[in-house]
Amino acid sequence: MTHYLLSVHMVEGQEAPSEESMQQAYKAVDAFNADLQASGAWVFANGLLPPDTATVVRTGSGETVITDGPFAETKEHLGGFWIIDVADLDAALDLAAKGSVACGAPVEVRPFQDLPED
Repeated sequence: MTHYLLSVHMVEGQEAPSEESMQQAYKAVDAFNADLQASGAWVFANGLLPPDTATVVRTGSGETVITDGPFAETKEHLGGFWIIDVADLDAALDLAAKGSVACGAPVEVRPFQDLPED
């Protein structure tokens, strides 16, 4: 089995969905999460607060600098994610498609690096 990150991407400035649409998305994501858990693919998932709640920590030359705001100044940002454990990329892509339908946003699929053998 391989772990994959399914990341949900949001774009700032897009028209906010209606309250009804948001409630439908919440229900659809809850159902998708339940399916992931029932299938055994679920590892962890969560949504993220907006980028303006981020804090960036940079180190260099023996100093640590802490700044408010997102790391990248961009309209696109990570809105949430799932970590799944599935047999292969095809299985991850299938789940990403279902997750994209559930949350109504693009979902990027990335495998985790293999851990070195002990």
